[in-house]
Amino acid sequence: MDSDDSELGLGGAGELGLQISVENAKGKDKNENSDSDGEFDDNSEDLLPWMINDVRSRCVDNGGSGSHEVKMDVNLNLRLSGEPSSSNSSNIATETESFDRFDHDMQNKRPKVHSFSLDWVTNFETEIHYLGPLHEEVDDENLPDSSVTLDNAENKNDPLQMEDSGVRMDLTDDLLHMVFTFLEHMDLCRAARVCRQWRDASSHEDFWRYLNFENHYISVQQFEDMCQRYPNATSVNVYGTPTIHLLAMKALSSLRNLEVLTLGKGQLGETFFQALTDCHMLKSLTIDDASLGNGNQEIIIYHDRLHDLQIVKCRVIRISIRCPQLETLSLKRSSMPHAFLNCPLLRELDIASCHKLSDAAIRAAATSCPLLESLDMSNCSCVSDETLQEIARACRYLRILDASYCPNISLESVRLQMLTVLKLHSCEGITSASMLAIASSYMLEVLELDNCGLLASVSLELPRLKNIRLVHCRKFADLNLRSTLLSSITVSNCPSLQRISIISNALKKLVLRKQESLKTLALQCHSLQEVDLTECESLTDSICEVFSSGGGCPVLRSLVLDSCESLTTVSFESTSLVSLSLGGCRALTSLELKCPNLEHVSLDGCDHLQTASFSPVGLRSLNMGICPKLSELHIEAPLMVSLELKGCGVLSEAYIYCPLLTSLDASFCSQLKDDCLSATTSSCPVIESLVLMSCPSVGPDGLLSLHCLPNLIFLDLSYTFLVNLQPVFDSCLYLKVLKLQACKYLSDTSLEPLYKGGALPALRELDLSYGTLCQLAIEELLAGCKNLTHVSLNGCVNMHDLDWGINSDRLSEVGTFYGSFDSSSSSSLEPNRLLQILNCVGCPNIKKVVIPPTARCFDLSSLNLSLSLNLKEVDLSCCNLFFLNLSNCNSLEILKLDCPRLTSLFLQSCNIDEETVETAILHCNMLETLDVRFCPKISPLSMSTVRTACPSLKRIFTSLAPT
Repeated sequence: MDSDDSELGLGGAGELGLQISVENAKGKDKNENSDSDGEFDDNSEDLLPWMINDVRSRCVDNGGSGSHEVKMDVNLNLRLSGEPSSSNSSNIATETESFDRFDHDMQNKRPKVHSFSLDWVTNFETEIHYLGPLHEEVDDENLPDSSVTLDNAENKNDPLQMEDSGVRMDLTDDLLHMVFTFLEHMDLCRAARVCRQWRDASSHEDFWRYLNFENHYISVQQFEDMCQRYPNATSVNVYGTPTIHLLAMKALSSLRNLEVLTLGKGQLGETFFQALTDCHMLKSLTIDDASLGNGNQEIIIYHDRLHDLQIVKCRVIRISIRCPQLETLSLKRSSMPHAFLNCPLLRELDIASCHKLSDAAIRAAATSCPLLESLDMSNCSCVSDETLQEIARACRYLRILDASYCPNISLESVRLQMLTVLKLHSCEGITSASMLAIASSYMLEVLELDNCGLLASVSLELPRLKNIRLVHCRKFADLNLRSTLLSSITVSNCPSLQRISIISNALKKLVLRKQESLKTLALQCHSLQEVDLTECESLTDSICEVFSSGGGCPVLRSLVLDSCESLTTVSFESTSLVSLSLGGCRALTSLELKCPNLEHVSLDGCDHLQTASFSPVGLRSLNMGICPKLSELHIEAPLMVSLELKGCGVLSEAYIYCPLLTSLDASFCSQLKDDCLSATTSSCPVIESLVLMSCPSVGPDGLLSLHCLPNLIFLDLSYTFLVNLQPVFDSCLYLKVLKLQACKYLSDTSLEPLYKGGALPALRELDLSYGTLCQLAIEELLAGCKNLTHVSLNGCVNMHDLDWGINSDRLSEVGTFYGSFDSSSSSSLEPNRLLQILNCVGCPNIKKVVIPPTARCFDLSSLNLSLSLNLKEVDLSCCNLFFLNLSNCNSLEILKLDCPRLTSLFLQSCNIDEETVETAILHCNMLETLDVRFCPKISPLSMSTVRTACPSLKRIFTSLAPT
């Protein structure tokens, strides 16, 4: 791009003005037109030349000549808010003035950092070409300025549309530097291709102090270039890259400030370790999964400033480490028969799984480090007690020892007094005799004895012990711990464990699940709050003394004794217990709880419980579950609001004192008598919901006691042998819901006080399902009780027709108490019915349902007549009906609907034809769902005519194929 062909400037509103001369356009437009037609994407490098060439081509197409200078302003900028610039520059003077202002603004920014650009190839998506290879340097002119970028790729082929696609990014260098600190190297390389400012900012050495090429391809030349670009890099990771030896040598020779070096997956020659001495700033070296040397020579590592050395999973014959400042050394999983250490300041040594190291080699290595604090020699099967004795004498500051999977050690003659952490997983030599040696470690805080198969008992008194693990110890039978700081105990899968004694002031949670043989538990834990003894099948009733007041757990809040099948008589007296679970204790026969703060109790599966006493308790709700043998119940719960006694079939004696109780469910309490019910209503005066379903022993005397419940609004007397409901009518003046399902001994006159005497004026829901009322009694009830909103007549075999058209005149003469409430209307005007939901499911003898407008069912919204097998005719005029279910009405032939608001119609398995359905739904303008599955006379292929008849339909359910 020639400098005299174009001139770069900024307009007064921040636009980029391009004053273009086409003097030399004739000789170049042919080649440059092809560039302008190319794609513009993240890989493009010539943004500015491309735009100029495209403008030139447009000038030529418009007839411009080389002798005339054409001036054109191309607006490529949008403000950050998305609004286009308000105006374009009109002349060169304006552009020059704007450029001066821009230059003044740039001088107020932090000086740019000038360094080599990160000119990588564009194939960043290919993972193995992470940061390379490099390509030639790109001229600054080939990168767009920071004030220009392309926002929409759709505008790339039309420069005139690009006027509204630019984005102004006036980010100061300081702000850009802060943003780039969150980017990875790959993202920094992409950012370098945006503009000059981004390229310079992403090249700052702050972002390249850690050169991470882990598991990525990079050649030696590329790595050398990187080291030259960023000579102040302090950390390098070339793990998993090819030729790690050459890359490591380059890093050592080029980066004089190198502090951390990570390599692996390859072979390192002896020259690398010789060159380490020249890298004076190196502090940490990690070599993972590598072969050291040529396989038959000794590798010597000498460095006077190295602090951390990790040689993991490496292959070497012999290694000698002489690092006077070394503090941490790991030889984990490395295959080496010999190791010589001269590290006087070493504090952490990890030789785990070094199977080839002999007992003598381990002894020599560890004892040469007098300041050693942590030693991991797990999976070193040749370690002996003699070696541990030497280590104990030489390493007086040893705090952490991991000797797991060392079968030859027993610790019987070893004394490690300063030890704080001891791990002995799967040590077959550890027995009860080893506990004497462990007890001498008075500083011990963590002890792990998992899978010690010969360990039979543990008895320790360690003042600082905080954590102990005993898992899968098959012969372990006795645990005795005394430690004031003990805070965590893990004991599981110890099938022989029988006795546990724990004294601790710090233990808050104890979990001992599935200890089938555990019989004795003694606890003196003044901070213990949670105990879980699930499936401890051998625990006896003596466990109650441990968790009661004075038993050693004064602040216990939660106790789980689920499936403790040896418990028969449980008695707790505790002021701190909040939650108790006894689920699945099938042998439990007696329960006594004196826990004033108890809020939750679970008795699921206690099917042999005979007597229960909750006095006093802080329960707010109680569900006794299914206790078919419960005969005596005593409850004193001042805060209880809900009580469920369902399934307590033989409950005959119950004292319930719950002054705040609002809901009582005594379903299926077949032995509950009138005196018990009377005492309960007297002591629980605020009950609102009472369920006495299947309580055949309740009689008129018990129902008369309901007058003590002025707030009673829900009463369920289903499946009882009641004959006279007058006690209910006299006692429950504010009752809203009455359920009388399957009360087969009620006569046709039992409900007359409802529709003739004005009883229960607040009643809104009435359930008479499966009753024996005659047709006339039902008609009079529906006609007289106009304040009912929900009526259920499911399974009423004596109901033949529901025709409110023929009988409307006769039924209107029935005296209603409700009509007198409407003083504003005239006496001749019949009040509207408030009925909203009517259920007549499974009425086998009903044949006709007619509800005309004169029935005044203006509020009826749901009608369910399904499973009425003999129903033949349905004629409804209900202006607010939304839901109609006629499924399985096999005899249905006539269907007339004047229901403009009907939304759901179910006709499943009805013997009705298409024409009848189409005519019925013709005036249902809001119908959305129609179900005609398994209708033999309706073809799924004719649903188009149904949709034509009712355009509002959204869902039609039909059979898959015509029947």
